[in-house]
Amino acid sequence: MKELRLLVDASGEGERIDRYLVKELGTSRSQIQRLLQEGRILLDGERVKASTRLRGGELLEVSLPPPPPSKVLPEDIPLKVIYEDGEVLVIEEPAGMVVHPAGRRLSGTLVNALLFHFGELPPGGMRPGIVHRLDKGTSGVMVVAKSEVAYASLTRQFKEREVEKEYLALVFGEMRGDEGEISFTIGMHPHSRKISVRTRRPKEAITRWRVRERFRGFTLLEVRPITGRTHQIRVHLSASGHPVVGDPLYGRRKVRSIEDGLLREKVQGLGRQALHASRIRFRHPSTGKPMEFSSPLPQDMEEVLEVLRALYPAAPLR
Repeated sequence: MKELRLLVDASGEGERIDRYLVKELGTSRSQIQRLLQEGRILLDGERVKASTRLRGGELLEVSLPPPPPSKVLPEDIPLKVIYEDGEVLVIEEPAGMVVHPAGRRLSGTLVNALLFHFGELPPGGMRPGIVHRLDKGTSGVMVVAKSEVAYASLTRQFKEREVEKEYLALVFGEMRGDEGEISFTIGMHPHSRKISVRTRRPKEAITRWRVRERFRGFTLLEVRPITGRTHQIRVHLSASGHPVVGDPLYGRRKVRSIEDGLLREKVQGLGRQALHASRIRFRHPSTGKPMEFSSPLPQDMEEVLEVLRALYPAAPLR
């Protein structure tokens, strides 16, 4: 049993205790309500209901049961570690690796590798240490929680949009202007499993971009998602008429339109979208110190860019 003591800060004033703890602990509301019913959460030493409103300044005592044993087995999969301390782990995820098990896929994932190299991580289960993820086929930098404190803090930072993420994306077409913002609402397509701007349940999505390099028929972008919707960058760029090069879901037909044989061969050799998580910024869970980490472009994307630079010398920014 893990015992936590939390002092309710000003942000909790007037908020329901269950909703406040969801944000602070990064767990589900149903789990918090169950702990309240079982008397595992005390407010100033007293049992309370989930609907209890906080005033600020109270002491919360939480008894967390041990996480259920993981059904995912550790696997000796190499990991490139950028940074590690007692609270957080920052890694470079390769393009071909899936973050966590799903469905019948229980091996070959980042979680399998984490279990082998670092043992059980909070909150256990099928996603130990995972506070965010990259799409399948997207490479780049990720942060992983190594402690309960880190898991709660990082989960809250992502929820409150305090974490800054930057990506490099190679897209089809020449972007108009040097920077901009895309704000189409997105959600599940009504007739397929894709994410789309055509949806019956639209959700706010904001993506900002800036041109890094221009080529004839292509643009290399720095992209910053303000919200964190599934496939957001890929859907937004595709809906804007500039799908990510090599994207198997939102830009497949474009690959066949590439005229140069070598360039087409390199793009097909990617076997994925040319999208890389290049930078992440967050606050350290314990110290509050700003942390920033970057990841260079992987070789497969660099090779595509080398061909583009040889074929079409970079155009000046407009």
